[in-house]
Amino acid sequence: MPFVIAADHPSLPGHFPGRPVVPGVVILDRVLELIESLHPEVAGAPLRLPQVKFLQPLLPEKTALIELELLGEAAPLRWRFRILRDDSLLASGEVAAGSPS
Repeated sequence: MPFVIAADHPSLPGHFPGRPVVPGVVILDRVLELIESLHPEVAGAPLRLPQVKFLQPLLPEKTALIELELLGEAAPLRWRFRILRDDSLLASGEVAAGSPS
């Protein structure tokens, strides 16, 4: 799913003044929104991020793409994600439903 963070997003003025970069939490929020739209049964449930790596920044007004892979149908559900801009990997990680075992 492609997404763009607008230049007037409220998180940008403080991250970083004069040279805005989209905060990682804003990017992760888009990943969680996608998961909840595809799997409404987890909406509102606790989700964990056992692994996340940010490799390159995302700038405002640049299109990024979320690739999402379900890692199994059995509970607890778990997904692997990648955030791409063109052919560049910006971030990757995993999201898991439920509390850690």
